[in-house]
Amino acid sequence: MELKTNYQYTYFVQPFIIKENKYQKYILKLLRNKRVKLKTFQKEKDFHLYKYFSPKVREFLFSSFSMPHSKAKKLEELPIETRSAMMSQIPCTIFEYDFEEEMNNTEDKTGIFFKVQKMELICFNTGICFLAIKTNIENSNDFSDVLNFNYKFRDINQEDGLNNCDNIKLHVENFNGINSLIELIKDLTGSSLETLKVGIDSERFLTYSYVCIDGHMWNQDNSFDSIKNNYIKFAKVLSADDNSNIKKEGSTISNWKYAKLGISKTATTLFTSNIEMNNYTILPEDYENQYFYTYILNLYKRMYLKKINYEFKSATKPKEIKETRKRFVYFTQHLWIQEVTEDESGNILNHKFKEAFEIVSLYNRMKNKYDILYKEMKVEKNAKRINIITFILLATLIFNILNFIMLIK
Repeated sequence: MELKTNYQYTYFVQPFIIKENKYQKYILKLLRNKRVKLKTFQKEKDFHLYKYFSPKVREFLFSSFSMPHSKAKKLEELPIETRSAMMSQIPCTIFEYDFEEEMNNTEDKTGIFFKVQKMELICFNTGICFLAIKTNIENSNDFSDVLNFNYKFRDINQEDGLNNCDNIKLHVENFNGINSLIELIKDLTGSSLETLKVGIDSERFLTYSYVCIDGHMWNQDNSFDSIKNNYIKFAKVLSADDNSNIKKEGSTISNWKYAKLGISKTATTLFTSNIEMNNYTILPEDYENQYFYTYILNLYKRMYLKKINYEFKSATKPKEIKETRKRFVYFTQHLWIQEVTEDESGNILNHKFKEAFEIVSLYNRMKNKYDILYKEMKVEKNAKRINIITFILLATLIFNILNFIMLIK
């Protein structure tokens, strides 16, 4: 029996890096774009988000929570250059892209039709940014279409992403063809040079997906084992007919009934059954808000550690090394040691993200480099002091000998 979906959406996330000395210019470019709107957060409107994150992390990600409405209005009245300068100092700024829906003129009625629901640009003042595109499939509730869509869309940035031999055709309903969507993505993210430098794949989208399947297939009488292969394909972002890579099923969050979570470096997926009402009412909203920004925060930590690791390797002057070390210490004090949330499920999820993204091992490698570098610099500093003292002692000795010779004469 064909597995059916009750509800689904997928966020495709593209990480990209703007050179820090060009970050203000990039913010200025976004502000000049009439379709790019600053996203603000308010305690009453976004209460669940406000309550979920710890105060320090909340201030880091969503500074507008602490900004009075009057101050926000005054900010909008400032000259655009002044605004970009001020925003470039804020740790994280989030924008929404208000795209104009276009008519898709395709006459081809075969394939998978999808809609772009929203686009966000999440920009950190270190130059690390994320483009997040929310999509959902239109006019189909076949789970196989979800598998094929996620598998196909994540590679559309690649040169042959639309032309490979998998026979999966995609049609976007609110853009004039997928190529116009690809052009918009390129315009918003710019060059991939800085991203590639730190070892981040800029061609393949990261996948963050939610699906709630028909409860008839997974309930008290029908065990998960009967649909397990479907879940594994979903978690690994495989096509519907790919049975070659089904080996491991992924992670489970035990306090979510009828829900399976899969996390890897490239995909985070939540697979649920609508036999549990929470899975199509509360959980989908939590997953694309509180948990999504927890995901972004951990992606940021991973990318930032890779970025400063690259800077450590590239540094040739003591000043550059000192500056990089300063960034690492700042990261440790203001982000690494901060508790993200007191929410039970959020803590479990945050831990799994850290584990899957290998953030702790990345941090420890950086810390070891920092410690070795610090010791070497300390040894060098002490050696310089010893050389100076030795020189002074020798000079004093020579001076005394000369004085003694003069007295004898």
